[in-house]
This record gives sequence, C-alpha cells and structure tokens, in this order.
Amino acid sequence: MPTFDDEIMANIQKSISEVPHPSQAKGTNLYGSTKIFPDYQAEDGESYFTLVHGIPHESSVSFVAVLQATRALRKGYESAIYFYGPGALACMDTRGFPTTGDAAFPGNQNLNDSIKTFIGEGGTVFCCRFGMALHGCREEDLIEGVIPAHPLDVQDAVIHYARKGAIINSTYNL
Repeated sequence: MPTFDDEIMANIQKSISEVPHPSQAKGTNLYGSTKIFPDYQAEDGESYFTLVHGIPHESSVSFVAVLQATRALRKGYESAIYFYGPGALACMDTRGFPTTGDAAFPGNQNLNDSIKTFIGEGGTVFCCRFGMALHGCREEDLIEGVIPAHPLDVQDAVIHYARKGAIINSTYNL
C-alpha cells in the first residue's frame, strides 16, 4: 500500500471497518429459489428459433441467447440459431489470442465453446454471409457445423419458423 499520512490511514481503517467483510459467508443464499412457471418441455414438432445480432464480448446478449437456445434443445425443441450482422463474428473459429482457440482472458472462448456444444447436441446454426463479409470473415473460418446462409435468408428463416409456430427469440445489441 502506498504511504499515506496518519489522517488518511485513520480514514482508510475507519472505512474498512464500517461494514464487516465478508458480509455473508460463501454459500449463503441471497435469493429465493422458487420457480414460478412449470418446467415446460417440447411437445412433438415444436421449434425454438433464435436470432442473434450482437457483438461477442460487447454484452452478454449473444452468450445468453446461445444458452437459451441450448436449454430449449435440451427440453426437446428443434432448436436453431441464426447469427447475422455483427453476430456473424461469434461463429468464427479463428478467434483467440495469441493463437486461435486460446482464451486471451477468462471467458474469451465461452461463446465459441457454447456454439460448439449447441451443434454437438444437435442444434442448427446459420451464419449470414453478408454479416461475415461486413467484418472480413471467411467461410473457411466458421466453426465446424455452422451453415453459411444468404443474406435474404434472415427474413425467410423467420417466416419459415413463424409458419411452423416456433417460439422466436430475437436478440439485438448495438
């Protein structure tokens, strides 16, 4: 700790002692656990479609959307995700530092890993070619199993899933 005069040191000690730390022991429940709605499972033929227009690491929107789509898949829904615009960046298997696949910071590969899990468990992932082109991404750099799609497919995919009666989760961030 830097050197401070006696008055500042006394104020530091006073500030630290004002509230006991830790205020709660590790493992203390801070929130209730009552789930309000039933744990719905898919009925035959039901679909869940997610649109992602979010920049990886700029917010949790894209990551949470993939987690929700994976949860729907595990509930028995036919589940698909369509990444478009800046969302296309999430589908690149060339992310990482200092080399591809490396986590430059904790959680750096969470989105990639979650997309791979989603595909591995039977989910379908589309990635807009125009979104890739806008950001200089190449098709050969897509995560294995991601399907490159024409830009006009974004709207028609929504129509396709709407006509199927799918639950549609559309995420967007600037």
